[in-house]
Amino acid sequence: MRKKIVGVIINFLIRAVVGMALIFFINQYIIPPDSSINVGLNAVSFLTSGTLGIPGVGLLYGIMCYQIL
Repeated sequence: MRKKIVGVIINFLIRAVVGMALIFFINQYIIPPDSSINVGLNAVSFLTSGTLGIPGVGLLYGIMCYQIL
């Protein structure tokens, strides 16, 4: 039981860190600096990318694109 909880927490943290690094990379090198599609690095982004992984990062960018419309 304890190993399962530790495994879930480690998995969450790995997905969250990779997601935040991906958001940082996309904001810095993919999207132009004057664009309004940039996703912020905050607690909501951390929780979303930690829970959903890379599809969560895509969801955050999709929400930002939808807000522009």
